[in-house]
Amino acid sequence: MIHPKMLLIGLAASQAALSAAMAAAPADAYGLWRSADDAAVIRFQECPDAAGSLCGVIVWDKDAGTPQDACGATIARLKAFAGEAWRDGWTRDPRNGKTYRAIVRTDGDTLLLRGYIGTEVLGETERMSRTGALPEGCPR
Repeated sequence: MIHPKMLLIGLAASQAALSAAMAAAPADAYGLWRSADDAAVIRFQECPDAAGSLCGVIVWDKDAGTPQDACGATIARLKAFAGEAWRDGWTRDPRNGKTYRAIVRTDGDTLLLRGYIGTEVLGETERMSRTGALPEGCPR
């Protein structure tokens, strides 16, 4: 007969192993992400000039070819991955040019880019969805 205490220990160990297997990894943020308003696609990848960091660049913009065109703009740069999130960096709002502290988290096919001032509580989150398609518009 299995002792109830041993059963609880076994269940806790299984849960810990499952949680570790499902934990976010740095590369989970890499790829193409469509903004919630479908106005842009951002490519998140390792920054070309800083190994181990994350950069987000607009690779498609609904306003491509107009004065509001933001194609090629770097909108995020984060230096470190810790605690299941990219931290220690900034994000820039291409609509108004303002820069904020930033944190990036992923949850499956969802990327959460949070821009804030001072503390993370005082901010806004942009929710993006993973996409495999890059619409026509920005020069590649």
